[in-house]
Amino acid sequence: MRITLILLWLVLLLGAIVYHVGPGVDGRARDDAAGIVSRAESRLAEDDPAGAVRAYDEAIQSLPASDVATARRLRIERAKARIAASQLAAASQDLGRLVEELEADTSADGRLIDDARDALATSDFYVAWLKRLEGLSREEWEPHVESARQTWRYLADKAEAGNEMQARDRHAQDLEAVVRLGRMDADALQGLPIPKECKACKGSMCRNCQGGRKPGRSAVKNQPKDARGASSGPPPDDSGS
Repeated sequence: MRITLILLWLVLLLGAIVYHVGPGVDGRARDDAAGIVSRAESRLAEDDPAGAVRAYDEAIQSLPASDVATARRLRIERAKARIAASQLAAASQDLGRLVEELEADTSADGRLIDDARDALATSDFYVAWLKRLEGLSREEWEPHVESARQTWRYLADKAEAGNEMQARDRHAQDLEAVVRLGRMDADALQGLPIPKECKACKGSMCRNCQGGRKPGRSAVKNQPKDARGASSGPPPDDSGS
């Protein structure tokens, strides 16, 4: 009996060791990341997007390498925080890479891809608006307008086809905003506030609510001419609106 108990104890000890150097490590890493994400969300609620970016960085780094899907989701949330923190160049670059990565992955979740596309279109919208305020040429800002326009047209049509009317209306509102941006007279643009990405309107470009954030003019500095790869974004839209 004594030998049996000793053997049982050794088996349990070995199992605990295997757990702590294997699945247990990943589980603790995910728990740590979840706590850091809560901190990032608190920073956003406190109107500290730069602090949220730092927290998302930490959360992504703490995840186990195998948890690719969660890391991708957090990269999108980090990019949204970067947009709010006037870090447009970094947001655009990472979102461009992420969209390419997701589109190349046949197992990637479709909603995650669309969320990344939507975030990239938001970044393009703000880059275009700020470049226009800086007085840059059409060649500098128009590609961003066109990219955002095509993406939001694609997402609006896709949402309508899936009978997701709330999402369709949100993307349609964003589409209207970017079309208006492309057509607006430069002098008129100078007198307008930058539309906010509004929490109350679930992300739409909105000038009617006070629930969103907007990047400052300095966000356009050092912005690459095209931070996206050739494969990013939805199929071309020839509808003209």
